[in-house]
Amino acid sequence: MTAIKHALQRDIFTPNDERLLSIVNVCKAGKKKKNCFLCATVTTERPVQVRVVKVKKSDKGDFYKRQTAWELRDLAIVDAKDANKENPEFDLHFDKVYKWVASSTAEKNSFISCIWKLSQRYLRKKIEFVNVSSQLLEELPKAEESVPSGENPSVAGGDEETLDDYQELSTREEQDIEIMMDACEYAISNAEAFAEKLSRELQVLDGANIQSIMASEKQVNILMQLLDEALNDVDEIELKLSSYEEMLQSVKDQMDQISQSNHMIQLSNTNNVKLLDEIEFIVNHLDLSKGHIKALQEGDLCSSKGIEACTNAAEALLQCMNVALRPGQDKLAAVRQQQQMFRELREQFARRLTNHLNNVFVHQGHDQSSTLAQHSAELTLPKHSPLHRDLLRYAKLMEWLKITQHEKYEGLTGNYVDYISRLYEREIKDFFEVAKIKMTGTTKEGKKFATLPRKESAVKQETESLHGSSGKLTGSTSSLNKLSIQGSASRRSQSSSLLDMGNMSASDLDVADRTKFDKIFEQVLSELEPLCLAEQDFISKFFKLQQHPIVPGTTVEGEDVDGLMFSKQSGIGGDRTLSGTSEKDMVRMMMNKIFHCIEVELNNLIALGDKIDSFNSLYMLVKMSHHVWTAENVDPASYLSTTLGNVLVTVKRNFDKCISAQIRQMEEVKISKKSKVGILPFVTGFEEFAELAETIFRNSERRGDLDKAYVKLIRAVYLNVEKVATESQKTPRDVVMMENFHHIFSTLSRLKISCLEAERKEAKQKYTDHLQSYVIYSLGQPLEKLNHFFEGVEARVAQGIREDEVSYQLAFNKQELRKVIKEYPGKEVKKGLDNLYKKVDKHLCEEENLLQVVWHSMQDEFIRQYKHFVGLIGRCYPGSGITMDFTIQDILEYFSSIAQSH
Repeated sequence: MTAIKHALQRDIFTPNDERLLSIVNVCKAGKKKKNCFLCATVTTERPVQVRVVKVKKSDKGDFYKRQTAWELRDLAIVDAKDANKENPEFDLHFDKVYKWVASSTAEKNSFISCIWKLSQRYLRKKIEFVNVSSQLLEELPKAEESVPSGENPSVAGGDEETLDDYQELSTREEQDIEIMMDACEYAISNAEAFAEKLSRELQVLDGANIQSIMASEKQVNILMQLLDEALNDVDEIELKLSSYEEMLQSVKDQMDQISQSNHMIQLSNTNNVKLLDEIEFIVNHLDLSKGHIKALQEGDLCSSKGIEACTNAAEALLQCMNVALRPGQDKLAAVRQQQQMFRELREQFARRLTNHLNNVFVHQGHDQSSTLAQHSAELTLPKHSPLHRDLLRYAKLMEWLKITQHEKYEGLTGNYVDYISRLYEREIKDFFEVAKIKMTGTTKEGKKFATLPRKESAVKQETESLHGSSGKLTGSTSSLNKLSIQGSASRRSQSSSLLDMGNMSASDLDVADRTKFDKIFEQVLSELEPLCLAEQDFISKFFKLQQHPIVPGTTVEGEDVDGLMFSKQSGIGGDRTLSGTSEKDMVRMMMNKIFHCIEVELNNLIALGDKIDSFNSLYMLVKMSHHVWTAENVDPASYLSTTLGNVLVTVKRNFDKCISAQIRQMEEVKISKKSKVGILPFVTGFEEFAELAETIFRNSERRGDLDKAYVKLIRAVYLNVEKVATESQKTPRDVVMMENFHHIFSTLSRLKISCLEAERKEAKQKYTDHLQSYVIYSLGQPLEKLNHFFEGVEARVAQGIREDEVSYQLAFNKQELRKVIKEYPGKEVKKGLDNLYKKVDKHLCEEENLLQVVWHSMQDEFIRQYKHFVGLIGRCYPGSGITMDFTIQDILEYFSSIAQSH
């Protein structure tokens, strides 16, 4: 067993860093198979892992192999089967129960004892030992005494210290022991003789060691003597070193004096260098050349060279004033004197620049106003590009003024806005007056509009009645009469509704007037757009407002920017502070002040156009939307985009009012009781409206608004057509519905309005239904008695009488049938149809041209009824020989001849 144990330790457990503590030869209970070994092992590394390993021989039988391993902590119960009698069987309860039979009871007891000790030492959760004697668990079994001398006691179940102190021999130790045992042949056979020999050799070695120590005493004495001599030499060296130290101390004092003298010299040089650097800094950064000083004091602000020189000088002055002085430099008298000179130069140049720019504003304004006369009679606005080009030469100086003299900068800003707003106001009002004249057709013979005194301008006096504080029309019809809105214009103002659109659109003059209005309105917007964009671009560049917002808390000339306000004369926001106002907001505020009259004038023009012809709102909605979209693409936050957007709201409101007015007038329509209805005016009006709208809104961004209006109008048209048809006394309801819905269906089919496809189908269905209803109702008149007779026949059949027995009924016998048929000979039928044709002709209107359609439908219906009557005669009166006085061919001839004769 010992040899097996050593082999297992060497081949299986040592490579896995494990120590084999106990081993038992077992086989499975109840089965005869090859034996295997259960081994109790621990790992050599910490934390210690305790396992039960199953080892068996390979199939070839030449080596052992590891088959299964269980962790000891997974072992729940150890069952020894019997605690009093010797029994080699035992059970181990892991995840399942394993039953074993040991080769001997001693091996089983030794293995169980080892398991008990390992569990006591390494496991917190103790294993339950069943049927195991208490003596076996407290001390080593007697079988341990029989363990061979070569077996390690710890393996056989030694105490805990032996388990921990066990250590294998190294390879070299094993080799030395083998060599020593080979030298002595009886080392194995006679251990006592071998031990005695080893003892004798140890004594010999101890004696030799003592002799060696005694032989070295002389050498030790010599060594001690040498050490004493060395100590004496050390004392002499220390004395010499002390004398040297005293000599070096005097040299050190002299060197300290030299070092202090050198430090003072170096400090003086450093101070001189720093002083020179300070002087150079002040001279280089606080010195303004004489040329710059002269430019600031006397530079020409009219010529381009002079402006350039002044700009360079102003920038140099700003650099000098913005120099960050080093600590203490501001206390130097020369520096203070230089700074005072800079402030005086800044004040002097800022005052001179401000006065000059104010003069430029006024001078340029006079030159600009001299060109107004040539634009007064034309629908164009004067260009301000020459003024902008001249002023942009001063843009850098304005930026300098904004940084250094913010109050003067604000004053210039206010002066420019105040002046230019009056100039633009004159130009824009004159421009809009010309637009109004062209729209209304008013002319002044012998005088130009611009040359008339403003208080004597007849056009202005009259159009002022159309102006209100809110920008909406407040004038009356008499104002339009004074404006000579007569002829077609006055007719349009009174009839620009869907109710009268049929008359209005028939005039070529109306189309021409609308086209003229569209061109004038487009011209107005096209002139305003570049004007506003050019002015906004100029303001941003000239006043340097496109870069950064004003930061609250910054100081200008020692003042807090938060405290600066626009002066009242600037007209921008009154006393509104600049705190937190961005430069984009500044541009917007200036543009609102400069062009404050644009929105009012546009609203007045829109109101005038709407007054002349309410359908002008269609043109205005499309044009205004397009220009708003264009302006937003350029700059969504621009003044132009905001203003046009506000005006667009008014235009959209007018458009909605126009649609509502048309619907209201449909509801108020009155039809003459003495004449036939025909095509209702608002049906024709819707056709004209749709034709006009499709032309105007083609490829427009506002198509959605038109589609919504279409739906509202068409539903109102349908509702009011049915209302008129119900109230009509002269014309049958079916005729009114048939003709008008046929017209609506034709219109929608021709225009192909996608959003009204459902309404188009509905119109077709209503037209078809009422056509059929009218035909059936009208055809009951010529053959009235025959109809009543056969209705009675059908009633009897419905009651259950057989068809071939109807002739036996007294009221429906053959004699009665012949009597009724005789009342409708062919001539009488034709005469009745002729009267029917005349009656239908009186009901139907000429413009829709539905007479032939209705007459053909009546022919089909008459033939259908004729075939029905003939069929009833054949089924109910078989073999009677009774026939109608006319045939289908006769019917076709009757209808054809009647239609041709009329």
